[in-house]
Amino acid sequence: MPAFVPASSEPQHILVVRNRFIGDTMLAVPFVRNLRRNFPHAVIDVLSESGSDSLLAECPYIDERLHWRRPPRRCRVVRGSLGNVMENARWIRARRYDRVYLLKRSLSSALLAWLAGIPWRVGFRAIGSSLLSRQVPVVPHRHQAELFLDLLRCEGLTIDDGHNETWNTADSIAKADALMTGIAAERPKVFVAAQSTDEHRLWPLDRFARIIDWLVADRGCEVFLCGGPADRLVHDALLRLIAARSAPHVHDHSATVSLCDVGGLLSRMDLCLGVDSGLNHIAAANGVPVVVLAGPTDPNRWHPWRTASEVVKAETARRGRVARQRTGQTLPWNPETASMKALSIERVMEAVDRLLTQPRCTASAPAPLRVVDLCRGASRYEVWESPRPAAAADPATYPLAHAH
Repeated sequence: MPAFVPASSEPQHILVVRNRFIGDTMLAVPFVRNLRRNFPHAVIDVLSESGSDSLLAECPYIDERLHWRRPPRRCRVVRGSLGNVMENARWIRARRYDRVYLLKRSLSSALLAWLAGIPWRVGFRAIGSSLLSRQVPVVPHRHQAELFLDLLRCEGLTIDDGHNETWNTADSIAKADALMTGIAAERPKVFVAAQSTDEHRLWPLDRFARIIDWLVADRGCEVFLCGGPADRLVHDALLRLIAARSAPHVHDHSATVSLCDVGGLLSRMDLCLGVDSGLNHIAAANGVPVVVLAGPTDPNRWHPWRTASEVVKAETARRGRVARQRTGQTLPWNPETASMKALSIERVMEAVDRLLTQPRCTASAPAPLRVVDLCRGASRYEVWESPRPAAAADPATYPLAHAH
């Protein structure tokens, strides 16, 4: 059992341990910005496994990106995994951090921070949380961006409105503009994210093909695809399913646009349509309206953050059940797992129709904040004005209960 010590009021060296996934990385940006706002003079480094690290390459709030060198998952056994954690803990210890925030909920990350000798360790209540100095409860169905910010709220630190942001380089923007050459400016541009690493999140490709044909023929759209090398096979199959007349208006840039440049391409879109994947969160950070198709995942946790959006949630067998938060409030979406095959083409078309008529959001402009004291002890509830229409607005957010 570690010896707990009180947190220093002004840490000098802070480490943030995050997940490697694209969506988690984008939703951690408000956390990192608020961490920097509270500790403007501290050294703030971010440690992660390889994956979406390039998304933070231009982040002005961190000093250095560190890589957790881990063996392939298929080679991990208990002894090898423990040895890897001990090896990385040695060089992290040499960097002399005095505080760490664990955005990643895992035994290995908690053990890493403890073995590295970091005196103040803040993370979520999960496996291995006995190694932490402060454990933050995970509120069910709370948005992932809010959960990350809870790690700061529990420390009594001030939080801004929680808006997201991204940093597209001039080179990325120039590459995106070059890809728009020859495309009529008046034609709406729709990015389609049809692929996910989780096969349960996938929507049948033939339905995506019908949506693309409709976008081109009925809505006069240009459709864009992009992804990693593994996505090209899926995109090739999708292109074979669309009508011949649609093909000239569908552009697959998977082979030419990297992850660090995809933000520039998305910033030029009028809409992003896709399954629940990290590309939706990059689009949302650019202020692009998003239609996300959800089945096995909980949209209350993963819906597009602070942009105009529509969530098309697959219906479950228990349609009459009303899901509620711990606070007793009704959730905007049913969090239960459902099959993506239950999503109809008609519902997706209706969602696209609603958003293609909406103006673009400005990602860099924070939404106005008003704080309402509900006279319940010392608790204060934060309510954000959403840029979306009232019917599609985000639910009110609230600080972590029992944070102190």
